[in-house]
Amino acid sequence: MFHVVLFEPEIPPNTGNVIRLCANTGATLHLIKPIAFDLDRRAVRRAGLDYRWMAAVHEHVDFTACRRALAERAPSARWYAIETGGTRRYDEVSWQPGDVMLFGSERRGLPAAILAQLGDEALASIPMRAGNRSLNLSNSVSLVLYEAWRRNGYA
Repeated sequence: MFHVVLFEPEIPPNTGNVIRLCANTGATLHLIKPIAFDLDRRAVRRAGLDYRWMAAVHEHVDFTACRRALAERAPSARWYAIETGGTRRYDEVSWQPGDVMLFGSERRGLPAAILAQLGDEALASIPMRAGNRSLNLSNSVSLVLYEAWRRNGYA
């Protein structure tokens, strides 16, 4: 239904939690390398890798390869980068089946070149109190994915 893309994930439990989330929502997970850990690592397994058989998880060598693969699988997919400073809130997006939700790495976020490639209209943010640090990656994916799924009647 939806595609979740993690750009160069760094923290094993976050990725494990997102695997579990995708398994339970029917979303497809795409991981863009380099991945800062081994997917078989115990921390990932504990957080959700035991759900991996229930989730569709694809690894891509870089952002370009991910874009190419998704263009073949879901040619009409719209891409949204969930990033601090987005031009609109994630709950203002008219989510449609097949849409892509792109999340940056935990420490670095998304590179400026990728944000420029997608354009300002594809940026969405999660509202937070001013001056606070960003939310945890897996919590952010949960908020956005469940809102998109809710908007589509949990189909």
